[in-house]
Amino acid sequence: MFYLMSVLAGITSVYMILLFIRILLTWFSGADFGRPYAFLCSICDPYLAWFRRFRLFKNSPIDFSPIIALAVLSLVHNVFISWGRMGRFNISIILILLLNALWSVVLWIMGFFIVILVLRMIAFLGNSNIYSPFWRFVDFIAQPVMYRISRIFFPNRIVSYLFRIIFSIAILAAVIALFYVMMKFGIVLLTQLPF
Repeated sequence: MFYLMSVLAGITSVYMILLFIRILLTWFSGADFGRPYAFLCSICDPYLAWFRRFRLFKNSPIDFSPIIALAVLSLVHNVFISWGRMGRFNISIILILLLNALWSVVLWIMGFFIVILVLRMIAFLGNSNIYSPFWRFVDFIAQPVMYRISRIFFPNRIVSYLFRIIFSIAILAAVIALFYVMMKFGIVLLTQLPF
């Protein structure tokens, strides 16, 4: 059993590396990488396409489906490793791994938006050239987040732009802290399960 789980964990590790390379190469869409790239696409794209179907992962200007795809594959990889070490299937360990994978995704996405909002605040305070392509991209990502948070907390009030940025950063940081506490509490509860 240990040998089989080790082989499956190794296969998922290699596939995660291939997926990561495929995702990085999408940033260079104009480049022609030839046959190796076509082979890489034929291996990775069916898996990535399955996650792109879900609108939840593409609800913002950026497609987060590759992050979810990598997180799911990482979860499967960790299940194989844990199963190989323990020699049996343990549901509480699987649930703990699932909770950790969910935490990783939430932390990455919220952290990404916090960085974008901090950049936007720096540009606003520094009176940077907001018409440059970089700042337009930052605005393109920051505006929907700030709009949604403002609509939830200030539906009938007009607040200043700087306040919206700072408040959005604070809300995202609070979501990270709350999710962390809930995750730790969940792990404690899951370790108490008899199965």
